[in-house]
Amino acid sequence: MRAVDVVGAALERIARVDPALRAFAEVWEEAALARARAVDARVGAGEPLPLAGVPIGVKGRRQGLLAAGPLLAAGCVPVGATAVPGPGTPWQTWGLGAHGRTVNPWRADRTPGGSSAGSAAAVAAGLVPLATGSDGAGSVRIPAAWCGVLGLKTTNGRLPSPDRTGLAAPGVLTRYAADAEAYWRVMAGAGAGAGTSPEVVAAMGTRPEVVAPSVPVAVFSSDLGFASPDPEPLALARAAVGRLADAGVVRLLPDAAPVRLEDPAPAWLALRGQGRDGGRAGGDVRRIREVNDLRLAALFARADLLLTPTTPNAAHGHEGPGDRYSTALTWAFNLSGHPAISIPAGLGADGCPVGLQIVAGHGREPLLLAPARAAELSLP
Repeated sequence: MRAVDVVGAALERIARVDPALRAFAEVWEEAALARARAVDARVGAGEPLPLAGVPIGVKGRRQGLLAAGPLLAAGCVPVGATAVPGPGTPWQTWGLGAHGRTVNPWRADRTPGGSSAGSAAAVAAGLVPLATGSDGAGSVRIPAAWCGVLGLKTTNGRLPSPDRTGLAAPGVLTRYAADAEAYWRVMAGAGAGAGTSPEVVAAMGTRPEVVAPSVPVAVFSSDLGFASPDPEPLALARAAVGRLADAGVVRLLPDAAPVRLEDPAPAWLALRGQGRDGGRAGGDVRRIREVNDLRLAALFARADLLLTPTTPNAAHGHEGPGDRYSTALTWAFNLSGHPAISIPAGLGADGCPVGLQIVAGHGREPLLLAPARAAELSLP
């Protein structure tokens, strides 16, 4: 299939669906079709492009395009800039598209999460198979959880990021783990090969390849020692962990001591310049980082993976989260820099998805992607 046909089909679906979904702030129809034709010409000339013609959404307009450079070099075609939060709100779990406020594809009266709101909504609704994101406190993992897709945050500092605090890391949102693997291979510089979803396969002209990973040892924590998750997201996460263990995807460490981290909120807020007392805040940053780094190092010395609910709460309405921090279980790993992924854990009573977060040691992204893919192959 030609790149121009794949991209054209994506643009047609965006035109039909996005006025209600509002996942895109901008759609680059002419530029996307021109780039698709150029990709077809390069492929026709014999140039190997591992992701030739794959339509993608890009978070961040110009800056996002620069960050997506390796994907473009691999043949991906950006079709538009995805929605991010607009001005005038202290909470970031929403997006503002060209047609208005971004909605959750599962329930229009719920937020899709954020700040990679449009990327998650576009992927969940099938507008694109892959969209880029950035994650400074959970901004990839939270919308992934609430939109029922995969959201990978890479190891902080592993890929370029404009964030001067060091808290933010690039990431990706996909419907299939194989597409996240393709993203990672390209972004990590190893190139992308076989093993992608049907949508990407249609663009690449290849068949998926299944690789059985070894079984990693995992520890489950309901709250990391400080969070207070609601009963339903916690129960769904526990059930997802049980299914993974029953399917042989992970091996739970028996009699594991509870994971007890320091609440990262004071340190995160201080680094973002939101702390009230500059001197005390600096001390909080050092103390919390030292304590958590030591405890996480000890944990990853005895286990491969840490599992938690992605968020302590389900997707809230568009009026905002109230006093809750949806980031309670995610931003510890922006402070520590560990890579993490959110995978679907199931649907709540309201019909909206929640997520299971999987965390690995620094630089061990493939260890996250293997169980995510195995879960798709093994579970309903």
